[in-house]
Amino acid sequence: MKLSENTKVSAKLLALAASMLVFAIFVMPPLYDAFCEITGLNGKTGGRYEAVPAAIDTSRSITVQFVASNNDNMPWRFSPSVMSVEVHPGEVMDTVFLAFNPTARDMVGQAIPSLVPFKAAEYFHKTECFCFNQQILKAGEKAELPLRFIVDPEIPSNVNTITLSYTLFDVTERISKNTDKNKAVSAREG
Repeated sequence: MKLSENTKVSAKLLALAASMLVFAIFVMPPLYDAFCEITGLNGKTGGRYEAVPAAIDTSRSITVQFVASNNDNMPWRFSPSVMSVEVHPGEVMDTVFLAFNPTARDMVGQAIPSLVPFKAAEYFHKTECFCFNQQILKAGEKAELPLRFIVDPEIPSNVNTITLSYTLFDVTERISKNTDKNKAVSAREG
């Protein structure tokens, strides 16, 4: 049986669309993350940093500004306790962000950091950060979310200001779906 020209073209287009979907879902995100990590693009900051003793460079000061915003679906009040701090490279700095769940239900939030200028990302080290874990706040509950960081003394001399911003996302539904899925798997295995 001979296929018509339209059927051949349709099959090729369908195969192309399927391969594009596979690329976008499975290949592109890890490539993007690797690219951002290598170039510092998107201001992605790394995970937890283990501090090593280093001399504090008291000859210079860097202003670290803090910005907090909510994703459209996140009703919490979320803000830094201070808008900025002056820090000497190598100095350990502590601050907190404030969160309040004004809703009538328990919720889970996840903060995603971003840092500018992008080239400063590799010199900004968080040793403790609320962004490492999801934050659970009961209805009406308030929390102080800790952040401890060090600006590496090797930061380029032309970087005088760093802006660290967090976007807070509501991940309550995703957590409850995963919990329900885990309970179902446990019930089948048990």
